[in-house]
Amino acid sequence: MSSPTEFTAFTDIAKRVNNWGRWGPDDEIGTLNLITDEVVREAAAAVRSGRRVPLALPLRQDGVQTGMMPGRVNPLHTMVQINQEIFGPGTVACSDDVVTMGLQAATHWDALPHVSHSGRIYNGRPADTITPHGGATFAGIDKARHIVSRGVLLDIPRALGRSDDRLPGDHAVIPEDLDAAEELAGTRVRAGDIVLVRTGQIRTYLAGDKHAYAFPSPGLSLRAPEWFHARDVAAVANDTLTFEIFPPEIEGLWLPVHALHLVEMGMPQGQNWNLEELSTACGQLGRYDFLLSAMPEPFVGATGTPVAPVALL
Repeated sequence: MSSPTEFTAFTDIAKRVNNWGRWGPDDEIGTLNLITDEVVREAAAAVRSGRRVPLALPLRQDGVQTGMMPGRVNPLHTMVQINQEIFGPGTVACSDDVVTMGLQAATHWDALPHVSHSGRIYNGRPADTITPHGGATFAGIDKARHIVSRGVLLDIPRALGRSDDRLPGDHAVIPEDLDAAEELAGTRVRAGDIVLVRTGQIRTYLAGDKHAYAFPSPGLSLRAPEWFHARDVAAVANDTLTFEIFPPEIEGLWLPVHALHLVEMGMPQGQNWNLEELSTACGQLGRYDFLLSAMPEPFVGATGTPVAPVALL
């Protein structure tokens, strides 16, 4: 288990990054408030070539989930009618599908109530406001009606000069790494931006080994949230299963970055984003900012949602 000193380090950071009440006691979208009309207008100027890069993994039954998270099942796609003339013989025939899946099974956003700690979710609301039938009645993903802003790719392996273009499984991404990637990007991360942190870990899944993709995995360090808080970042996503380094950098302190981002800061975070094509495109164009459209599916009361993000360069 983590020592009292290590837990104190977590609580000290939590106090420094806490946004409860910043946008009022009833606020349900947290740092997405930082994406103003002006921010979006400026983000549109990042579209120069018109090149579009999709960032989502395919939704498939043999997806990234390994069973580590109970109930988070990969997509099961079923046909419920095939070429059926539902209005009578000779009429137009219809084919229809249904899908059963965990909303966080593949490329997704975590909503603010996805995790709680000390009995609380974002803005100090009780965690028991999440119910079996109503789901997240406060700050569910349906409250995040649109997520469009300037995106900035922080390509950590490239910034650190990794010859294999990926981080090792025990690498915790610290603020100094983010500084190096920001310097490589040639633009300062600013208020309202959505930051995409590339580790290269998803290459393991794309090569066919989803178990090695899940564990061990590089990811964000406990120290990273203060960097995002200082920049007033609106949201962060990366190319790993667990987002933060896994197993945790402090033994027994599980998902502390989730708790800091979602609960304390009210900042959405995304996982399983495929940043490989984007990394190539940004390297070719010599710039790492773009207009990012990452619209959440408005599942009422959900604690997460599938997303099919697109970077427009």
